[in-house]
This record gives sequence, structure tokens and C-alpha cells, in this order.
Amino acid sequence: MLDAKLIQSVTDIAHQAGNAIMEIYQQDFAVYEKSDQSPLTEADLAAHNCIVEGLKKVSDLPILSEESADIPWQVRQTWRQYWLVDPLDGTKEFIKKNGEFTVNIALIDNGVPVFGVVFAPVLKQTYVGIVGQGAYKLVGNSRTPIKPKHKQAAENWRIVGSRSHQSPEIQALLDSLEGDTELVAMGSSLKLCLVAEGAAHLYPRLGPTSEWDTGAAHAVVNAAGGKVTVIEDATNVFDKNAKALSYNQKESVLNPYFLVSC
Repeated sequence: MLDAKLIQSVTDIAHQAGNAIMEIYQQDFAVYEKSDQSPLTEADLAAHNCIVEGLKKVSDLPILSEESADIPWQVRQTWRQYWLVDPLDGTKEFIKKNGEFTVNIALIDNGVPVFGVVFAPVLKQTYVGIVGQGAYKLVGNSRTPIKPKHKQAAENWRIVGSRSHQSPEIQALLDSLEGDTELVAMGSSLKLCLVAEGAAHLYPRLGPTSEWDTGAAHAVVNAAGGKVTVIEDATNVFDKNAKALSYNQKESVLNPYFLVSC
């Protein structure tokens, strides 16, 4: 069982990083290019520094962040527990100023996300999940337990899709479902959180992501009672034998395709 003080400390660190982001979000900001051509803003770096400094004060575990991802596999493969961080997930949403971006901090234990905090600073929403202890959503001073919602017969399928990364495979999936479907567009790791809180039934990801994009929200899904499974075959996303998405089990930090479900 995770210590309540650590849970609060990490939640506070995510909020502090979000505040650092908002200082930049509310003004003009510079946009750079990473080696993979994805945008990098001053806010990514400000949040990264805030999180790393904060985690070092409360834990001696190693940290893998999107903004410090050049840690050799020879080193990473020795880690049993570590912090997995995406200081600003949804950089494109940040640049568009639509508010759908998040701060993400996850604790990974033997390849499994066991604790995660996802903070959306513009929306002022925080999702916290501790496997074995439940998941909840913070809005202001309000704390509400969350859990996935199973689809009822009379309901439409509510499928989460990306606002910035639509793929033609998604339409094929929608067509394969029985009954009417409704696509819920959302950016960043909030897509996983929508399933965790019962606002959507499924989130199929048939496009590229990295482990830091999903780790924190995956922990929230796990803690809430949902699951994130690997899609081996895009024509069979509901494979009952699908294995759980895992972390730091290979040299590449790229995720396979996956399905978030209740």
C-alpha cells in the first residue's frame, strides 16, 4: 500500500508543474523542434524541471521523462521501480490552446503502472489512481471516486478518439461494432481517463505512442477497474487473450497498439 504522504506529494508536484505550464500558456511562447520533429515548448522543459526536482525530494527511485529519455537500455533494464514522466502530454493541444493537455507522473513496478497522477491544468481536473486502493478525480475541493462504465444494451457505444491523430483504422473498428457509435474527440492522456471515469466505453489506439504518454493514465485505468491491453491484430481488437500493456520490458519506449476498456 502506498503511503498517503507520497500520494499527496506527487499530486502536489503535478499541480506545481501545471502551474509552471500555465505561466507560459497565458503568454506568447517559443516552439522548437525535437529530433523526431515533434514540437517542444518552454513549458515542456519548465514542467520537466519542476517534476524532476520535486520527485528527487520525496523518492530516490530513478526517473524516465520524455525530456530526458536518453538513458541507455543497459541502465533502464535494471530498474524494478521507477518514475515515468511526461511533463506535458498533448503539446500540439497546448500549441492550439484548446486546454486538452496534461501533466503525467507514474510509478512503474516490474513493468506495471501502480500509481499515476494526471493533471489537466486548464480544465482544473486531476485524476489519481493507486492500484489496490482505487481511483478518484479531483475538481477544486471535490474528490469523487471513479470507475469504468459497462455498456448497457440501449446505449450507443462511446468511443474515444484523438483530436490530433485520427486514423482510418478507427472507422473500420466503429463499423465492426453492433449498434450505434459515438466518437468522443479528446487530446492527450485524458482519453484513457475518460474510460476510467465511465465517460466512454472504449479507447482503441491504432497509432504511435510512447510509454510516457500512457503510464500515468494507465495506472488510473488499472486502479479504477479497467484494463489496457495490447492489440496484436487490428482486425481483432477484442481478443480475450490479449496481454496487458507493459513498461520498460524492451529497449524501445514505443508502445504497441492498445485498447483501453471497461
